[in-house]
Amino acid sequence: MEYDGYKLRHELKFYIGTYVYQVLRERLQHVLEADENMTDSEGYLISSIYFDDIYQSAFKDKINGVPTREKYRIRLYNRDDSLIRLECKIKFDEYISKQTAVLTRQEYDSLLNGDYDFLLDKPEQVCRKMYSLHKTRLMNPVTVVEYLREAYVHPNGNVRITFDKNISASIGELDVFNIDYETIQVPLDGMMVMEVKYDDYIPDYIRKIIQTDHMAKCAISKYVLCRDYNRKVRKV
Repeated sequence: MEYDGYKLRHELKFYIGTYVYQVLRERLQHVLEADENMTDSEGYLISSIYFDDIYQSAFKDKINGVPTREKYRIRLYNRDDSLIRLECKIKFDEYISKQTAVLTRQEYDSLLNGDYDFLLDKPEQVCRKMYSLHKTRLMNPVTVVEYLREAYVHPNGNVRITFDKNISASIGELDVFNIDYETIQVPLDGMMVMEVKYDDYIPDYIRKIIQTDHMAKCAISKYVLCRDYNRKVRKV
């Protein structure tokens, strides 16, 4: 499905407890394949450095339920600089789309040091948009969200089901490679986030597996969770 030139995917989010996670994990492992990035059965570490502007637009748009909104982030895996992406995640109600560009470690360092000029030399649209937002709305990094992601995939419908565990927020330092970088886990009372993404359809047998009375679809933002908790920690 496409809209205004964007390729769209469905995205559903759920809070689930440990029991539901264990049941669903066991069922899904029989019909889905573990994501190729899953070198460990528990998952892989995702670090996302989120950006926001002087008006806190990304934060407020999510809180206010604005149906069409954007979030900018740098994403990397297992705190490894061999693959770093600049991403713009665009939300259209229950649909999502992404614009991405690969960054070198030097370009990553430049953004964390406030130098955005190199973005004008890169061909991807997300780079030019980021540069413009930095210059006109003072967009800068504001927090890091980290979690352990366990992911399963299926080719029919391009289905991807993930369990995001141990969601944590950065404390102070935003450069994940800095020796002073620290995170603190967000208390969710034993809950985790399950995400279901697919293109035009999800096979019925997969839909039936993930349907249970012990979970409900929610409008969850790990970015908002971490920013809220970070503010509470700073007040203590």
